[in-house]
Amino acid sequence: MYLASTNAVAKAKGEAEAAPTAEAGTKTGTKTGTKAGTKTGRGRVAGPVLALGAVSLVTDISSEMVTAVLPLYFVLQLGLSPLQFGFLDGLYNGVTAFVRLLGGYAADRGGRHKLVAGGGYALSALSRLGLLLAGGATAGIGAALAADRIGKGVRTAPRDALISLSSPPDALGRAFGVHRAMDTTGALLGPLAAFALLWATADAYDAVFVVSFCFGLLGVLILIAFVPGRAAAPPPLAPTPPPTPTPTPVPTSTPTPTPTSQSATTQPRGTALDLLRLPAFRRILCATSLLGAATIGDAFLYLLLQRRLDFAVSWFPLLPLGAAAVYLLLAVPAGRLADRTGRRVPFLAGHVALLGGYVLLLSPADGWALLIGVLLLLGVFYAATDGVLMALATPVLPRGRRASGMAVLQTGQALARLVAAAGFGAAWTLWGIGPALTCAALALTAALAGATALLPRRERQTQT
Repeated sequence: MYLASTNAVAKAKGEAEAAPTAEAGTKTGTKTGTKAGTKTGRGRVAGPVLALGAVSLVTDISSEMVTAVLPLYFVLQLGLSPLQFGFLDGLYNGVTAFVRLLGGYAADRGGRHKLVAGGGYALSALSRLGLLLAGGATAGIGAALAADRIGKGVRTAPRDALISLSSPPDALGRAFGVHRAMDTTGALLGPLAAFALLWATADAYDAVFVVSFCFGLLGVLILIAFVPGRAAAPPPLAPTPPPTPTPTPVPTSTPTPTPTSQSATTQPRGTALDLLRLPAFRRILCATSLLGAATIGDAFLYLLLQRRLDFAVSWFPLLPLGAAAVYLLLAVPAGRLADRTGRRVPFLAGHVALLGGYVLLLSPADGWALLIGVLLLLGVFYAATDGVLMALATPVLPRGRRASGMAVLQTGQALARLVAAAGFGAAWTLWGIGPALTCAALALTAALAGATALLPRRERQTQT
């Protein structure tokens, strides 16, 4: 009896002395794990993200070489009315709406993101040969441009899903910012390459199409060589301590089997629209579509600048370069800011910048102040919204449905902008430039109020 009591006292004393040590070890481990997680989250951008950025860079050089002059060609040379151009611009940008859904669904089936994205890039590259073979035939040129847009629609969601799947949760804004910066570099170099080629070859458009095809093919080769087929899961932010074991009660009767919760990789396949059952994603989609319906196309803003400032039409194709330069400079800082402060505020602030561009066009400002102000605000708009939107949506989407969710989001935005382009074109034709732009500014103000109420205030990670 005495021996048993002595052993019990010694055991209790030993446990009491070991408790502070264990507690200190736990604190040390937690602190170390947090530091490791922070270092992982704030480390360098993943290799697949950089590779996808390089693919987008050369592909955008290819694309922008042949699309920089389209607004000028349609309105000033073909003589289309603003209403006709509004429908054409909306359709040109909205033709990808439904193929995005197909691309996202196909990518999620078996995790074939690289294969589907590669098919989209290849189709866009081949469309350059279509332009070369079409000659001056309007139908052939239209078919080639449609193929380019379809290729873009197919590849966008799988590409963005690969970026999100390759990046830690707390660095999504930075990852998308780096990708968008590289993508925009191609958008800057494309028109410059086209002008240089036309100058060197005495306006030989065939040379532009051939070089554009070569750049598009290079993008496909980079994707094949440097982008892994399946994105690895990003490392966790910090090691999670093991849960405290709890005693399992012995059942007194045979339990009724219940269906187990399914992860993103084993969940049943359905349509992309099934994701609308997720409340947070549904709110983001509604807010994005509402803002898109009040966003007039860039081409309209450039046409308004040309009419206000009355500069030579030969300078018109260089206008997108100003906004793209601002986007390039601010994409990464905007992504980092979104990671630190939350993605909701920068996304809304970007649309406030766009509203500022509308107001500036309505103001008495003229000359360089108007030109620089509008292009600066347009660049801020894209830097704060494009990649940030994908980073905002990523935490609420299951890993296994990431491409489908992004496709739904991009489709809703594209369809809303189609409505906006057609509506603004009709208002311009019926009422004139001033009243149409005033209506657009009022619509964007109302959309901002609605989106502020709709967007989730906290970013929550879904079960994967």
